[in-house]
Formats: sequence, C-alpha cells, structure tokens
Amino acid sequence: QVLLVESGGGLVQAGGSLRLSCAASGRTSSSYSMGWFRQAPGKEREFVAVHRTSGGSTHYADSVKGRFTISRDNAKNSVYLQMNSLKPEDTAVYYCAARVGGALALSRSSYDYWGQGTQVTVSS
Repeated sequence: QVLLVESGGGLVQAGGSLRLSCAASGRTSSSYSMGWFRQAPGKEREFVAVHRTSGGSTHYADSVKGRFTISRDNAKNSVYLQMNSLKPEDTAVYYCAARVGGALALSRSSYDYWGQGTQVTVSS
C-alpha cells in the first residue's frame, strides 16, 4: 500500500506560479511511475504530467507543455509539479497518482494509488 499526500495548492493570479508537492509513504519504491492529474468542476479527471520510472522520462499534456515541470526526489519519496504562467483554465483539484512500472500511462485507470487532492484556483 502506498499513501500519497499532496500539498502546495492555493489561490494565485493569472500569470503566477505554484509548486505542488506529493509525499509518498508506505511501500514506496523508485519502480513506481508518479503522475499528476486534475479535475475541474463538472469535468472528467484529466492527465497532466508523469515522471516515469523507466529512465526518468517525463510526459506532459499538451495544455500544460512548456508551463509545467514535473520532478522527483527518490531520496525524499516525493514528486513535484512546478506550475508557471498559470491560467484561469488551470483551476482544478490536482491529484498525485502512482503506478507500478515505467510504461507510459495517461489514463486514470492505469494508476493504482491516489492522493486526496489539493485545490488550485487561478483568478483572472
């Protein structure tokens, strides 16, 4: 079992930045791929970014590419999401997720463990 706890959400003006953190505990391992998803009101939960265990490669949704950066610190069992140039459409609850293995996975159903989420609100 893996427990994921997100932090770092908040209210920010458009154009601003936030850094989300996700701390993992339990049966943590560098063999897990770690991802971020988000869910806006009335919308489906969508993929944002993933840090794969296989070689540490990263992948981003087109909507955040060039603005968001995912990083990982295996010594701290943590993954981060640096969000720059935020837009009102980035407003959502952001979830950290983990899955075993390094294959690229963009669907919600591919992830085994989830955090409780952290709210990000971007005002215009």
